[in-house]
Amino acid sequence: MAQGDGAEVTVVTRHGRVGGRFEPEARSGRPVAAFRGIPYAAPPVGALRFAAPQPPAAWDGVRDARAYGPTAPKVPYPQPFAALLPDPEVPGEDCLNLNVWTPDPARSARLPVMVWIHGGSLTRGSAACPVYDGAAFARDGVVLVSLNYRLGVLGYGLFPDAPANRGLLDQIAALEWVRDNIEVFGGDPDRVTVFGESAGAISIGSLLAAPRAAGLFARAVLQSGAPEVLPRDRVRAAVRRMAGALKVPATAAAFAAVGTDVLMAAQAAVLKRSSPLRGGAAFGLVADPGSVPADPLAALTAGGASDGVPLLLGWTTEEYRLWFAPTGTLRALDRLGPLAVPLARARAGKDRYAVRALRAALPGASPAELAGQLLTDRLLRDPLRALAGARRTAPTHCYEFAWPSGIPGLGACHALELGFVFDTLGVPESGWLAGPDAPQALADEMHAAWVSFAATGSPGWAAWDGAGPPRVFGGAAAEAAARASAPASGAAGGPATAPVLP
Repeated sequence: MAQGDGAEVTVVTRHGRVGGRFEPEARSGRPVAAFRGIPYAAPPVGALRFAAPQPPAAWDGVRDARAYGPTAPKVPYPQPFAALLPDPEVPGEDCLNLNVWTPDPARSARLPVMVWIHGGSLTRGSAACPVYDGAAFARDGVVLVSLNYRLGVLGYGLFPDAPANRGLLDQIAALEWVRDNIEVFGGDPDRVTVFGESAGAISIGSLLAAPRAAGLFARAVLQSGAPEVLPRDRVRAAVRRMAGALKVPATAAAFAAVGTDVLMAAQAAVLKRSSPLRGGAAFGLVADPGSVPADPLAALTAGGASDGVPLLLGWTTEEYRLWFAPTGTLRALDRLGPLAVPLARARAGKDRYAVRALRAALPGASPAELAGQLLTDRLLRDPLRALAGARRTAPTHCYEFAWPSGIPGLGACHALELGFVFDTLGVPESGWLAGPDAPQALADEMHAAWVSFAATGSPGWAAWDGAGPPRVFGGAAAEAAARASAPASGAAGGPATAPVLP
């Protein structure tokens, strides 16, 4: 099989032939076979708009798989986040599609497989983001799959006449496609690792607890997202408010008759005043008998659900800075002075001892920075540590990403690790969040750990023992702070010296 730059390659899937091409991996120049925009389910249009995903129709001939397929309907990020978080939009209705990068599209290769589930608060994001290019994983012997799934009201709106958690059902359908087809791309269906960040990690938390997903993957990575479900009333409130704005009944049948652009505009208006930290009406996963029977964190910490699945999970040192610094929230909290920490402590459900331990670990932190760490504990670190501490039958490896962005004020913020994990620091969009001169050596280290976990079940350090600090990427000072905070506070700290964005 010719493997030169631009050489075409055809693979026969269960639904038909797909034609990709060999492309040179950016750093090594090594040819990698890339297939983009392969449908794993039928287009969710018409009667299927709010239905569970259905198998795609078979096709004749060779389907062109050289370009990214349509992305799920969504609303662009508002400023200032649009300048930090790339989120390309590819028009079209056939949005339930996936991409595959492989070094060897042959059945005999039996390579480890990684399936990427993107983040974006379950309302934004796509697999077409250049930061998520899978060529570096393929270069290093992994078959990389990335997928699109329905977002917002289309994927997670709660209706009396439609199944709940349709976006999660899409992800399960994509994993079933991987099980049934990945061998012809050189992958081993028995060595599949799912990994995701933020809402992608939250999704994986539910996949770990979903009976329908059992056996579809062998390992899982949760980056900056903990298993959770939202109260059903909170999701229903978002649907009801949209229905009021649209002047239609709060049913899937009525919403299906509304144009996509009008639907997205109504969704944007409803979600404008809600956030993961402030609460409010939202679209997200809910406990439901058809997909996630119970709260996934409770199911996973109680034992039984995915007990034999090794986990890699972690967070960044200053997750909150992505949410607080660009919007001026850090300055607003600092203006509150001594009130900021008690307010955050109450919101986070922390006691005074936790605050004292955090102050001891971060002696130079401002009130706003302490508040941000407390809220990050509640949202991410505490539930992830609870998950790690509850597991007994399979290893769980914990990490912290501590390198501060070159963008003033962002520090080691949420989503910063993505270009390092994918080894795509050379992609211009990686610099939107990381700034110039991000250290390639750190990307080499982190990317290699993810490859090792997919191939062997170990990222290269000991499983978490329930007491010590996580494996820290990005500096001895941050590691020392993590060690200081780990025993008592449950707050992973780090130097809080980065300036606040203007």
